[in-house]
Amino acid sequence: MCYYAVQNLLSSRLLSKNLKIEIYRTIILPVVLYGCENWLLILREERRLRVFENRVLRRVFGSKSDEVAGEWRKLHNEELRDLYSLPNIVWVVKSRRMRWAGHVVRVGEGRGVHRVLVQKPEGKRLLGRPRPRWEDNIKMNLWEVGGGGDWSWLRIGTGGGHL
Repeated sequence: MCYYAVQNLLSSRLLSKNLKIEIYRTIILPVVLYGCENWLLILREERRLRVFENRVLRRVFGSKSDEVAGEWRKLHNEELRDLYSLPNIVWVVKSRRMRWAGHVVRVGEGRGVHRVLVQKPEGKRLLGRPRPRWEDNIKMNLWEVGGGGDWSWLRIGTGGGHL
């Protein structure tokens, strides 16, 4: 709803592209990413977030004139990445989640937030592949940044684990 409320501003020719990007970063992104620290991102959700961000950026940057065909066309994803130099939305989600994981590790195992986010379910599980847990998602992010599967290193420093 937030995006649809400001989409006319994002496609306006009266506003500069920098101002449109600031509108996206200050109005739309906080609404979209509310509570993302606890999300369990799977590839489908990552793709949906990228598609949403590309849709907003295409509205901000507009169409491009193709010199060869002489027609207007949409910007390709690579062109959008070149024009929008800030980190993409999936990277922001992962960095916020890593920061939250560092906080969870630092508060200790006796606190409720640690027990809720890292607890092991008891009893029999359902047939089929087990559902991924938040902790599994954090370990996967750590493998991506080269930290291994151990998130005890998040205790180091005051800023937590940033990507």
